[in-house]
Amino acid sequence: MQVTIIGAGILGTAHAWHAVRRGHHVIHLEREVEARGATVRNFGLVWVSGRASGELEASLRSRALWEEIGAEVPAIGFRPCGSLTLLRTPAEVAVAEEVCGRADAASRGFRLLEPVEAREINPVLRGKFLAALHCDRDGAVESRQALPAIRAVLDATGRYTFVPGTEARAVDGTRVHDDRGNTYDADVVIVCAGAAHGGLVRDLAGDMPVRRVRLQMMQTAPLDEQLTTAIADGDSLRYYPGFAGGALDTLQRSDSQDPVADEHHMQLLCVQRLHGGLTIGDTHEYTEPFDFDVTEAPYSYLTGVVEELLGRSLPPIRRRWAGVYSQCVDPERLAYREQVSPGVWVVTGPGGRGMTLGPVIGEQTTNEIGL
Repeated sequence: MQVTIIGAGILGTAHAWHAVRRGHHVIHLEREVEARGATVRNFGLVWVSGRASGELEASLRSRALWEEIGAEVPAIGFRPCGSLTLLRTPAEVAVAEEVCGRADAASRGFRLLEPVEAREINPVLRGKFLAALHCDRDGAVESRQALPAIRAVLDATGRYTFVPGTEARAVDGTRVHDDRGNTYDADVVIVCAGAAHGGLVRDLAGDMPVRRVRLQMMQTAPLDEQLTTAIADGDSLRYYPGFAGGALDTLQRSDSQDPVADEHHMQLLCVQRLHGGLTIGDTHEYTEPFDFDVTEAPYSYLTGVVEELLGRSLPPIRRRWAGVYSQCVDPERLAYREQVSPGVWVVTGPGGRGMTLGPVIGEQTTNEIGL
């Protein structure tokens, strides 16, 4: 079967992976020379901890798929590093105690640790915290390396063609017309255009239950120690639906969040890249039009939090950036996925879960289509 995929971020690439692996031929269009959107502007975290109960099975499946891909494509840098959510107040510890007592705690790989136990797992954590929630299911990939590495393996099959710097302008039946006057005939067209909700996507799908979310992040120069796990702070408990419950309600009412973190809808996530630098974030902005500036206060706040948890100064900040991702607002869906006309599918909106769920969303789509 011939498949045309529009968009070469994580969702488009995951769909291409599954289609080629199942013996189909794929033409893959990307309007940029290389994907430049949310897929490369993130942590590269495969984040099982904190997923809603309805997402847990899919998250674990996606994590298994990432491990399989990593075995075939070592250059993506998959590692099962796990995570430690570092808790600094009794109210945060109470949330962790509550989730560790739930029936799905073992499936999530949760353990509540004393500081000395957390430091045995991650000796770099010499700073101040009361306890740590360990999740051994979490992992990481190198987000800026993963897509070209996967495409190189797909290209070697002889059933995959990447067409960069080419924008799809129209879809007529299952024939795609690009902005260079070329056409691509296929049996199936899958449109994974990320946060580009207008233009071709609106022509095909109309108004979708999606919104755009803007974030700010940064990366340091290499740290001279190995951070053996990803880390998060207690504000992440406020952000992820898997922590919902009475203890979280009490935390939310406590008005204990730092004003900068509250204003910018922040959590701390931090992961060490293979080159040693730390990727640190992030903020969340939900109302458009988004600012085109990056704001300094969140960066200063995050630097202070990481330094408090590590008990040391950070290396210099080398990069700061903003990004925008697509988020489906229907809580029953992992992402927006619809067959908008015979043989034409639009898939977008995994939210901040794109790197975590990309492989399983691609698998689900190819299963639903019958590829």
